[in-house]
Amino acid sequence: MVDASGGSLAVTLARQGRLFLLMGFLQWILDWLVTVGLSRAGMSLEAANVCGRICGALFGFWLNGTITFSGDRPLGRRQLLRFLFAWIALTGISTLAVGHIGRATRLEIAWLAKPLVEAALAVVSFFVSRHWIYR
Repeated sequence: MVDASGGSLAVTLARQGRLFLLMGFLQWILDWLVTVGLSRAGMSLEAANVCGRICGALFGFWLNGTITFSGDRPLGRRQLLRFLFAWIALTGISTLAVGHIGRATRLEIAWLAKPLVEAALAVVSFFVSRHWIYR
């Protein structure tokens, strides 16, 4: 099977998957550092998580739109609106999960659990990005 750019679909999917993981890792580090820094400074874990995800999202939207899923058309309003819709849904899930873990255990456990929550959501985000946001 051939994709829209004339390459093998499997090769394109593998390339995009590797780039998505790399870009996701970079944005996750920024997200995690902001979340930990703000919650350590006294901000509620839920609010710190949203702030961290905003920082990571802004960075990730640009990285994935210009590198991972770059195509013939530049990033535009349609991609941004789709991204924002998906981001709001995923941020809600992330914040509920991390907040629940923080309330059920300790703040430090929630900090350690956040990467696991984000990794699970990254799988969903990849397919939403590939098939909907950056189309």
